[in-house]
Amino acid sequence: MAEYTCLVVEDSPMMRQLIVFALARLKNLRVVEADDGVDGLKKLASGRFDIVITDINMPIMDGLKLVKRIRSDAIHRDVPIVIITTEGAEEDRQRALQLGANVYITKPIQAPQVISKVKELLKIP
Repeated sequence: MAEYTCLVVEDSPMMRQLIVFALARLKNLRVVEADDGVDGLKKLASGRFDIVITDINMPIMDGLKLVKRIRSDAIHRDVPIVIITTEGAEEDRQRALQLGANVYITKPIQAPQVISKVKELLKIP
């Protein structure tokens, strides 16, 4: 039975599938998927999440706006956020972290790195 719930917000179905596949190695983690920031906010409004993983470049609402909205939300403001993006510039990283992201990972991702960060943020041994 899942003890933790993760929201993965990624517009690329293939990338989302890669992230979900990597997270499937964590037996006590249930994953919910969202197509973009707006879909992510809808899913956040309908449940409790222990961690959010989001891309930056997405249609309708990008990941940085999503981070900003989550940090200003009374219910989810303390939820750890992992950014997974192609934006590798230091200024992009700094902006994401200043908005409230906890971890910033650039693509291509390595499954062990994603799993390690999620375990670290959720304090899963």
